[in-house]
Amino acid sequence: MIGRLNHVAIAVPDLEAAATVYKDTLGATVSAPQDEPDNGVTVVFVELDNTKIELLYPLGENSPIAGFLAKNTSGGMHHVCYEVEDIIAARDQLVEKGARILGDGEPKIGAHKKPVLFLHPKDFSGTLVELEQV
Repeated sequence: MIGRLNHVAIAVPDLEAAATVYKDTLGATVSAPQDEPDNGVTVVFVELDNTKIELLYPLGENSPIAGFLAKNTSGGMHHVCYEVEDIIAARDQLVEKGARILGDGEPKIGAHKKPVLFLHPKDFSGTLVELEQV
């Protein structure tokens, strides 16, 4: 069902500082910040040969990342994202197997402008999992 690892998302308390570390210290290619108001985040993508790192920063008062950073003030890994061919088929298979889909169960458009779903971390060893249709 799952395909490639699309990205690992890291919530950060200072987006500019985090992007600078990846760019200047690690020598990575780093995108410009991109506001995603529908998802309550500003994102920066760190491009790697085999995947991406997504740096997440809260956008607005109701950002889901704000709560994460309140508990993890230095930041930390927020989620992993796997690619799927058909997000509806993947969702239906997962629900049939007992996995819980967060939200209303319907895909939303993610930062890559593709349909995404999030899976409950308690069903995946404490890790928040995002599925993204390729």
